[in-house]
Amino acid sequence: MQFGLNFFPCVGPEDKSGEQYFRETLGLAQLGDELGYAHIRQVEHYFKPYGGYSPNPLIFLTAVSQRTKRIRLLTGAVLPAFNNPLKLAGEIGMLDGISGGRLDVGFARAFLPHEFAAFGVSLDDSRRRFNEGITQIKRLLTEDNVSADGEFHSFKNVTSLPRPMQRPHPPFWIAATSTPETFETAGKNGWSVMAIPLEPERMRMLIGTYRDAWRSAGHPGHGHVMNSFTTCCAPTRAEAMDAAIAPSNGHLRGLASAAKEWLGGASTKDYPGYDKMIAHISSETIENQIEQGVGWVGSPADLVNMIRDYNKKVGGIDSASLLIMPSNMAAKYAEQTVRLFARDVMPKLGDI
Repeated sequence: MQFGLNFFPCVGPEDKSGEQYFRETLGLAQLGDELGYAHIRQVEHYFKPYGGYSPNPLIFLTAVSQRTKRIRLLTGAVLPAFNNPLKLAGEIGMLDGISGGRLDVGFARAFLPHEFAAFGVSLDDSRRRFNEGITQIKRLLTEDNVSADGEFHSFKNVTSLPRPMQRPHPPFWIAATSTPETFETAGKNGWSVMAIPLEPERMRMLIGTYRDAWRSAGHPGHGHVMNSFTTCCAPTRAEAMDAAIAPSNGHLRGLASAAKEWLGGASTKDYPGYDKMIAHISSETIENQIEQGVGWVGSPADLVNMIRDYNKKVGGIDSASLLIMPSNMAAKYAEQTVRLFARDVMPKLGDI
């Protein structure tokens, strides 16, 4: 299993300035590169503390690329619904060149109603915008003189520049939650999957759906499944709990606040069950996640056992993206996690 660092901001100016947040995260990214982590990941969101400090992950990852040498750079994820594919394809090619071919591009549909409202985009257009956007971006990255007559974006005889260093294009990832069709589509297309850690039997089923579709489409190997976990590692479990509980629960409350429109009437056929999902998140706690094995908080020995147990129950994931600085957690605890996890956890998991 590979391990990377997930910088998903959930802070506002009252917690940390933008300058402080990026100074801390860029330092941690550089440390992650030095200690052998596999990727640095950042999301695209807007306007609220939940994700609002990362409106363009490509900018953040460009800065990371100049402080690192080998670590992969993953958008986790960019949102075609709010981006012109001509602009996004050019930016992808640009960062792939700047980084020496280290970019992985994750895409997502977006799900926060306030973002759709601010951009003047209908939630009912989400899936169609996503499908059109990723199709057009792929063509722009791989073909010359591209013409497209889309529902949302049309253009003629465009060759996107600069051309990506990786051919045919940087690896594509798709964000998936709990819909089997999304996992199946990703498998058929040969795309990697960024998922959230669900109840193990459900996760095992979805991973199986993805890998069956991957093999049926004739792709080599079995694909790549990544889960993201809130992670805090300290010399003792008590120290880890003291550092992690308040900021981790703050992160969950930030998500619940940003998505609250789902509880007040937001509805669309493209997001079945999101009202129930957000209602569940609104009552979720990091303590519950730790008990379920999807909140990785504890000593190095605790985390080794948690990771082995979770991986066995779900049938094996390929990557874990570690959310090491949830909400307003102090950077010193995130740095402690990065160092201890690399020294005392990763070496003991080389066989999974």
